[in-house]
Amino acid sequence: MLTVGDKLPEFEVVGVKPGFNMPEENGVSAFETINNSSFEGKWKIIFFYPKDFTFVCPTEIVEFAKLNEEFADRDAVVLGGSTDNEFVKLAWRREHPDLKSLNQWSFADNGVKSLVDGLGVRDQVENVALRATFVVDPHGVIQHVSVNNLNVGRNPAEVLRILDGLQTDELCPCNRAVGGDTL
Repeated sequence: MLTVGDKLPEFEVVGVKPGFNMPEENGVSAFETINNSSFEGKWKIIFFYPKDFTFVCPTEIVEFAKLNEEFADRDAVVLGGSTDNEFVKLAWRREHPDLKSLNQWSFADNGVKSLVDGLGVRDQVENVALRATFVVDPHGVIQHVSVNNLNVGRNPAEVLRILDGLQTDELCPCNRAVGGDTL
């Protein structure tokens, strides 16, 4: 598994744009290729979840979506994905009321230049992504990693707190609140 200080590996995934529920809306495709060059100059919050149409995963996606504007205010783009394909992601958005017109990027990581494998976060037994979160700086360097087992959800507010601390480039004490004092 890659860790803090490592460069984000080369990858290519199919992104599902924010706000889309159908493969094409008003003549615009819901899909766009996302790779290392995407979102240049932005921090990236990349979070993996095991599968679409599950129980724990939407709770995390919804909580990241609630904080999407706060991440955007910090020049960060949130990208959430699994190894399911892009059409499953759109179907899930249509079927799950809390995911309808999701305000953040989703991605399908099932291609040749797999990000889940490049980062080393595929569960070898279930053959799905672990609940891994990576905070990547604008230069493509991993600044934070956390990984949970398949059955335990994460806390998106903690990811925002960590991003906020990383962006101060100062010493941040334990439990420092978003925007709190540094040492």
